[in-house]
Amino acid sequence: MIKKLLIVLVAFVSMQFYAQQGTASPYSYYGIGSLKFKGTVESRSMGGLSIYADSVHINLRNPASYAGDNLSLQYYDKESRPVIFSVGGSHSRTNLKSDSAEGKNKTSTFDYIALSIPIGKLGIGFGLVPYSSVGYQLEKYDGSGELLLNRFKGEGGLNRAYFSAGYQITKSLSFGVDGSYNFGNIKNSNIAFQYTNGDIVQYQTRMNNRSDLSGFNLNFGLLYKAKVTDKLELSSGITYAPQSKINSSNEQSLSTITISTITGFESVQNTIEQDLGDLKESKLVIPSKFSIGAGLGERTKWFAGIEYTAIKTSNFRNELYDSVDSGNYVDGSIFSVGGFFIPEYNSFTSYWKRIVYRAGFRFENTGLSINNHTINEFGMSFGLGLPMGNGLSNTNVGFEFGKRGTTQDNLVQENYFNVMISLSLNDRWFRKRKYD
Repeated sequence: MIKKLLIVLVAFVSMQFYAQQGTASPYSYYGIGSLKFKGTVESRSMGGLSIYADSVHINLRNPASYAGDNLSLQYYDKESRPVIFSVGGSHSRTNLKSDSAEGKNKTSTFDYIALSIPIGKLGIGFGLVPYSSVGYQLEKYDGSGELLLNRFKGEGGLNRAYFSAGYQITKSLSFGVDGSYNFGNIKNSNIAFQYTNGDIVQYQTRMNNRSDLSGFNLNFGLLYKAKVTDKLELSSGITYAPQSKINSSNEQSLSTITISTITGFESVQNTIEQDLGDLKESKLVIPSKFSIGAGLGERTKWFAGIEYTAIKTSNFRNELYDSVDSGNYVDGSIFSVGGFFIPEYNSFTSYWKRIVYRAGFRFENTGLSINNHTINEFGMSFGLGLPMGNGLSNTNVGFEFGKRGTTQDNLVQENYFNVMISLSLNDRWFRKRKYD
């Protein structure tokens, strides 16, 4: 089943990553946009935990999870771990509120596509995930609130194609590393509206900027699992992504436009390319990230854990926009709590007893500071893991609601609700035949 779907889905989803607008947040105006990469639906349904790994789900955030896990084999007839193919997407509805106005928006996106292949104690994986997303339209009015002074638009984002490898060092300890190629583009524009005697001028000037991004980064991970008692198992994990730099090829132009008073469509009359000089090629600094967490549980029954992530967001740099209002950055952090419960994973009498019930919450300091306010986020989530077919494959549904930002000092508060869904398709490609 996985083999038949893989090629078609990889091609389709790859095209969608380029075409989709993954956010409609005004905070995506800053830096390289709003960070999108939060893991699989299973992880996000547990507050974003990345410290738990098993043999039937992919853990996108800790590459050590691709390694072998001999403790799991007894639950699958002592056979090899399955190949896992996973794809996920989400739909988001957001209410935006400021001191003077309110608005609503919604977006639907593909969030990831991934494949995990076991090779004994070694495991490898590769896939495609969005790292950041830009999508906004902001307007600035004069003091009376009647004359439109500026209109800012932006779209695009940064995607990651990754390759991961994990190895089981001991029965309890696994190590992994993934390398990612980052690619994408960010486009934004700014119109400073001109008026004559209070009437808008027919021809306006729009500044256009485009940055094509590319570069590599690494992420290292450790996972430790050990029996505390006959039933209780300790799971803990550490990840570290060192600081990296992304190449940015930049273009800037000025366009003379007319704007339809009915539809608001901007019609370009002519365009002049600008000379950026030394800034035609620049570097973006992607900050380092470190996470650590631990939890307790009973295998195939329940698990509860906590995780802390520290991000050196204060080191973020974008040479092209350092001279303009691009916000300030401080060190960011994420605190997550979550877990799951399975009433009876091998029940023959009740499907509901085999369902995985997940829940969690997180507090996040995004690292972005505007008007002396750090933009914080709080989210709560819950979800279901629904068994399919042979019991190894599953459909995962998650729900997440939360709040980002504040209405103080002319800022925007976002109240969002996300519906997430993924398919985790499992199959054994290298099973030995018992009969010829």
